[in-house]
Amino acid sequence: MSVEAKIKDQIENNPIILYMKGSPQAPQCGFSAQTVQCLMGCEERFAYVDILTNPEIRATLPAYANWPTFPQLFVDGELVGGCDIITEMYEAGELQTLIKGVATEE
Repeated sequence: MSVEAKIKDQIENNPIILYMKGSPQAPQCGFSAQTVQCLMGCEERFAYVDILTNPEIRATLPAYANWPTFPQLFVDGELVGGCDIITEMYEAGELQTLIKGVATEE
């Protein structure tokens, strides 16, 4: 399976997936930590991929998603954005609505 096919499969098979540095329990950068805090605040389960232990995904995802930085959050197959966008959406209450809508579809 190509790296692109692997990424596509991960995004299609996980309604909420975060590509981040580290894990939700041990984020390896401040932006990933902030994004995880916002997602945890939504109180729904989400999948994650540690790009530090998956260098092929780390190298390929920015071009695949047309988004240069990490973390990257995908909800229902669509790129939502990175840390700044996620934080703004969370503070406005928009992220909770988006996440809960997808979580109830499962």
